[in-house]
Amino acid sequence: MKPVENGNEAYKKIVLFLKRRSRGVTIADLCAGTALPLSLARELLPKAADEYRGALEVTGSGEILYSFPHGFTSRYHGPGAIFKRFSSRLIEYLGITGAFLFKIWIMVMLVGYFVLFLAIAIGSLFLSMAAQSNSKGNNRRGSVRFTASPFSMLWRLWFYSELTRPYKTHVNQKPPKKNRRAMHKAIFSFVFGEPDPNKNWKEREHKAVIAYIQGNRGTISLGEYMAFSGKNSADAEEDLLSFCVLFHGSPEVTAEGTIVYYFDELMLRADKQKFAELSPPVQRLKQFSGNPKTMNVWFIIINAVNLIFGSYFIYHSLATGLLVLEEQFQSASYLYAYTQLLLYQITANPLPVITMGLGLIPLLFSILFWIIPALRHFLEARENEKILTKNFKRLGFSRIWANPLNFGTDRLDFKIAECRPKNTDAAGDRVIKEMGAHSTPEVTISPEGKTLFSFVELEREKKALQQYRQEIDSSRWQLGETVFDSRQALP
Repeated sequence: MKPVENGNEAYKKIVLFLKRRSRGVTIADLCAGTALPLSLARELLPKAADEYRGALEVTGSGEILYSFPHGFTSRYHGPGAIFKRFSSRLIEYLGITGAFLFKIWIMVMLVGYFVLFLAIAIGSLFLSMAAQSNSKGNNRRGSVRFTASPFSMLWRLWFYSELTRPYKTHVNQKPPKKNRRAMHKAIFSFVFGEPDPNKNWKEREHKAVIAYIQGNRGTISLGEYMAFSGKNSADAEEDLLSFCVLFHGSPEVTAEGTIVYYFDELMLRADKQKFAELSPPVQRLKQFSGNPKTMNVWFIIINAVNLIFGSYFIYHSLATGLLVLEEQFQSASYLYAYTQLLLYQITANPLPVITMGLGLIPLLFSILFWIIPALRHFLEARENEKILTKNFKRLGFSRIWANPLNFGTDRLDFKIAECRPKNTDAAGDRVIKEMGAHSTPEVTISPEGKTLFSFVELEREKKALQQYRQEIDSSRWQLGETVFDSRQALP
């Protein structure tokens, strides 16, 4: 007798056989076409259905028919799948690196420019006071006097009020140190938001599904999984086929012709805790920022200061230009003239430094500092609306599954904030439509005039699933007493 082929060779033979078939196949067809053992064919055919997005049908005799309406483009292998994985990882790594460098740049720009502009403003304030004092007495040759402008008057008044405010007031306004957030984390939270609360969603969902399967005799049906996940029938079927591959499950057919996914090996567990109730997990909404509102307001103010100073310097650099003569200094805005005097100490032409370094760069940064949170707020609002719709579907499907007959859309009114999209009527219609794609409802009108939907096929699926579970022999899942302990074998 020919030795049994290994798993890789057998799987290749199965895929080659499936590609030659224009119609669906049963396990028996596969064995006849490949001469593979029945157990191996039963194990590998769901794997092929998962990789090539296969579909399941039940024949009149109660056999499962595997078909492949999407062709044989692999989801996991081949140039397309490899490029997709590589590009997604590359984008992820570039995103992490870019975000890290961008965060450093933002921290330096926001705080650095704010401190620089404050230093320039305070220095010009003291120089202005000294110049005014000198002008009352000796007007020495070569001294430079500056004219006051509305901008100068405003920042002088603001700085005077800030510098003369009692120190105790500032201290009392600070929150307790243990409740305060680090400055850089608070800035990043304002610009980039908080970490994704659903980052480990797949893991959470898988754990919940496994716990539910283990609490229900190792079985789950397509309609039941739809009620658990909120996915339509096509996506739910793909998920369950992937589960069969990952956790050694297999599609089975009940006496009534209902497909049930059976995971026998998941029941061999030492932990006896059960989670038998259908309780769909709910995704959490994204948060714009974890900072207190007052802190975000201060970031807006700081950025506004940078924006004002940047606009001021670029305007005067273009309108006034380079100051050389004493008359030019005396007629120029005080702060602009003082800044040029200061820069004359380190460069012969301070105009490019003012135009680019103190004008254009902080101006563009300040605009960007506001655009990113504004754009993120818009995108997060759209994502949160999608999350609300998904959560709505999960609870909607679960309520239909709980009571498939005479179901009214008024039962799709949820009080949970995470499950209320803006247009609940449209979301309710979508729930009925997608569940109807799996089980066509019978529509009736109640005496009160309400439209009622009876998902008769879903009710049959529930009863068939319950009957199938009752007939499962659970005695083989009992682990029994420990007969060997490696710790006792140690000398």
